[in-house]
Amino acid sequence: MREILNEGLEQLGLTAPEGAVERLEIYARLLVEQNKVMNLTAITEPEAVARLHFLDSAAVLGYLRGDGEPLSVRLRLTAPPGGGSLALRGDEGRADDIRPYGDGGDAPQGEPAGGLRVIDVGTGAGFPGLVLKILEPSLSLTLLDSLGKRVKWLETVCRELGLEGVTCLHARAEEQALEPGFRDSFDAAVSRAVASLPLLTELCLPYVRPGGTFLAMKSVESGQEILSAQGAVKRLGGRLEEPVDYDVPGAGVTHRLVRVRKISNTPKGYPRKWAKIKKEPL
Repeated sequence: MREILNEGLEQLGLTAPEGAVERLEIYARLLVEQNKVMNLTAITEPEAVARLHFLDSAAVLGYLRGDGEPLSVRLRLTAPPGGGSLALRGDEGRADDIRPYGDGGDAPQGEPAGGLRVIDVGTGAGFPGLVLKILEPSLSLTLLDSLGKRVKWLETVCRELGLEGVTCLHARAEEQALEPGFRDSFDAAVSRAVASLPLLTELCLPYVRPGGTFLAMKSVESGQEILSAQGAVKRLGGRLEEPVDYDVPGAGVTHRLVRVRKISNTPKGYPRKWAKIKKEPL
């Protein structure tokens, strides 16, 4: 596993701090052990854990930092023939509100991720948040999940790894986002949750401060899903930036990172109750 991680991080353009790869190995062992008594992941082979959990999560770090695109990234937004609005390649529909970085002075400024306040919404077994913390120890991280036993296990993992500056929070995302100190407060929200993007946007974007970023990990088949989320993003105070596709080193798969820039505070009344979010997506 160590060789896979070192080579994969290098391919992603990342340098692991001292002891990080060893922590990831311990994390993998704890994950596989706990998975015997708790449903955390269907991926348990060490090589697959390294690639499909750890390296997949690590790919987010470059965008969290705002310091450019890893070499493996391939942008998937192109102008249609003859000009006009941007369109997602291979997908029907328009993307009138999706803007590239660099349009209007919104490009990342290269500031380091160190010191950023980040929340991982629906973290599950800790992906991607805990991997980001291991690779960037100065992050102030909140891991939020609605299942108490997962949260307790994550607390155990953080103790075993000797991590500081991590809050493991048992709460519902749509309720916690209404609390002072959480709403419009985080530099970034990240999520690998399986909810559709319109729903996920309502659960995550309210946590992000104006100027911050919401990063959603999705499949490359999510083009129509992204287009369907434009209304939710705009209503909740955000703007879609160009999504990026990245190759997971050594896995032979490509995933997509959806990026939303927070422009203004989320209006009162959002997020709504979960039943309402599911029944009437924005």
